Amino acid sequence: MAGAAPLATLVAPPAFAGNDYVFNTHGVAINGYDPVAYFTESKPVQGMMKHAVKWEGAMWVFSSMHNAEIFMGNPRAYAPKYGGYCAYAMSKGAVATTEPDAWTIHKDRLYLNYNTTVRSVWQEDMPGNIALANGFWPSALM
Repeated sequence: MAGAAPLATLVAPPAFAGNDYVFNTHGVAINGYDPVAYFTESKPVQGMMKHAVKWEGAMWVFSSMHNAEIFMGNPRAYAPKYGGYCAYAMSKGAVATTEPDAWTIHKDRLYLNYNTTVRSVWQEDMPGNIALANGFWPSALM
């Protein structure tokens, strides 16, 4: 939809005393990268504010309006697990930021990590690490 206004939704995320529900920098989720592009282009792609969508208390930016529309059709399918915080840290009950190049898609879910070294450790036992992280999410944010 050329020239369409940015999509927006006001879904209120759960309130947490410590960290925001979604990893963000100045309100922009996952370092301003397009979560849909990880699936469609198999790489991190910088988003643009003109294709921004508010979801779960943060602005998500996309490389195209098409990707923003795909995301809003099923945001939980494209948003990274654990709010975009480091999946490996979450498996230890901790919260850590992430880097766009440290990503993995496993069983149709996007996981982000602190850096590529941590990603390598995460990938050594993804099923085990996912099970551990699921046990800590979202309580580790407090």
